[in-house]
Amino acid sequence: MAEELVFGHQNPDTDAIVAAIAYAYLQQQRGYDVEAVALGEVNEETAYALAHFDYQAPRIIKRASDEVKKVMLVDHNEPQQSVSDIADVKVTHVVDHHRIDNFNTTDPLYYRAEPVGCTSTILWELYNELNVAIPVKIAGLMLSAIISDTLLFKSPTTTPVDQEAVKSLAKIATVDYETYGLEMLKVGTNLSSKSEQELIDLDAKSFDMAGNSVRVAQVNTVDLDDVLARQTALKTAMKDEIVDKNYDLFVLIITNILNSDSEAIVLGSANGQTAFEKAFSKKLVNDRVSLPGVVSRKKQVVPQLTEAF
Repeated sequence: MAEELVFGHQNPDTDAIVAAIAYAYLQQQRGYDVEAVALGEVNEETAYALAHFDYQAPRIIKRASDEVKKVMLVDHNEPQQSVSDIADVKVTHVVDHHRIDNFNTTDPLYYRAEPVGCTSTILWELYNELNVAIPVKIAGLMLSAIISDTLLFKSPTTTPVDQEAVKSLAKIATVDYETYGLEMLKVGTNLSSKSEQELIDLDAKSFDMAGNSVRVAQVNTVDLDDVLARQTALKTAMKDEIVDKNYDLFVLIITNILNSDSEAIVLGSANGQTAFEKAFSKKLVNDRVSLPGVVSRKKQVVPQLTEAF
């Protein structure tokens, strides 16, 4: 059994899974006894990337303290997004590209955070800085994560470093990143087989905003109408979650990856919905609003809501 576990956030996306794999391998080369694990099932997009590069998905854990005393976090830092017993283990390392909020430790730790489009971009930098060769399969997974998080460079979170990383990793993995990336993204938008509950959990994160519990979920698609046709059922699932988890606001962002426009379904308390309208200077009509050009939860949704609250 490993001495430390490395994992990303709950409801893991491609970067959460891949960053855990890539950081665990890097740390193993540096002498750490670590294992990459996951806090949930991989989604279809991630499964596609793992299969393409012939790599096994990490095992799933529900608790960490039953196995280890120390952990390393990737692609998140906020405790409500982490393993359920995060308070019972020591966090020794964090590599992340999100805001830092509600995070504190008793002891000093290694913390690497950069305003780039993907955690795997930071890991690419770390491999280079530490002069550790990136294995072919892991290089392919890392470029998959960056393509996923930046929507093949269409997201406003994309930086020149992300683009440089993908091009470098594509050479190692010997893939045409544009052709492969578009196919991978399309696989991730296959939503027909998923229930409404699965859709609102597919890529969702919880945030504390000035004492308000906020849930922001995002679904990527190539056909907005297909998803919006399920609006009534989606709202029912969201309302059930609000009651069960006591959310003040639940926002579902439905993003068309082909034209980078989104629609939002917004439910919650009167104060929560008012905060949303304030954040985007738009009125909700039947709990819905258009958000042209909005594709990034991290850069175009969470900061605006935080300020509004």
